[in-house]
Amino acid sequence: MDLKTILQLVLGSILIICSIAIIIVIILQEGHQAGLGAITGGADTFFSKNKARSIDAFLARWTKGFAAVFILMVVALNVIDRFMA
Repeated sequence: MDLKTILQLVLGSILIICSIAIIIVIILQEGHQAGLGAITGGADTFFSKNKARSIDAFLARWTKGFAAVFILMVVALNVIDRFMA
């Protein structure tokens, strides 16, 4: 195997792992639909609202991080494919 193939395999594997992680993190995030708790009868306390916000903020940060890695891996794979012989 040459260096180009090895780099493509490693970066492609990282890209697949990152894309699966993005999907999982997005699915874990809570929806932002207004009034959904009132429809289902759920009574939110002050502490549960703040907990949900902190978890959503945590998941939003991870989403941004995984998205940045995803973009870098796509660019790197395209550069390797284009410029390595």
